[in-house]
Amino acid sequence: MPKTRHTRLLGTALIGLMLPLQALAHGDVSPQPINTDALPDVGEEWLTENPYRAAAVGDEVWAAAVQIGDSGFNQNCARCHGLGAVSGGLAPDLRYLEAEEYGDEWFMERFQHGYTQDGTTKMPAFGEVLGQKAGWAIRTYIETRPDDGALDDHATRLKAILTELESGSGDGAALKAELTEIAATIPTASGAPVADSAVSRAAHALSEDNASFKHAAELLTIGLSAAE
Repeated sequence: MPKTRHTRLLGTALIGLMLPLQALAHGDVSPQPINTDALPDVGEEWLTENPYRAAAVGDEVWAAAVQIGDSGFNQNCARCHGLGAVSGGLAPDLRYLEAEEYGDEWFMERFQHGYTQDGTTKMPAFGEVLGQKAGWAIRTYIETRPDDGALDDHATRLKAILTELESGSGDGAALKAELTEIAATIPTASGAPVADSAVSRAAHALSEDNASFKHAAELLTIGLSAAE
């Protein structure tokens, strides 16, 4: 991904990363604890590169980090950075912070120490309260967010699959395989190689049990609605 995106993000971020810019006006913004027991320990010294990327720890740990990071982000960051990390423009869109070491360092410096401007806290420090594992889980979740328009090329077929799921008449194994194939092509905004999208979540939810069709349909509906 071009570094121009990183430069643009950094410029915007000077206004305030994870900007509880109206932190005091919005009431209680105390960091909410995150259970990271399912993740491997990373030591006491703060790292400069994400240890939970799939290439480093495998798909199972990566998936756990994404799930934990999803919860952690939505409890602590979504107020300013938007649900699913899609910023409404008030705070930096963290999806575009590249999944590289320089992006990791910048993210974790802000996560650990917060950000203050002219004596005003724009972002509280999360490091001591939530810990390093939580920070990297949130980072993993953010960097797996799909790019804008990521589902556009597949929208017609995904709507057809959704119809099959809702009717319960489709071949679960075949639909799971097709969704998995589509999910592998969904680009991330950060340049990370794997996206955690509504498509991949729907594929994961599908099983031989017809009851799983409803859950997969709900997940896919959310993704398609967000894309419109």
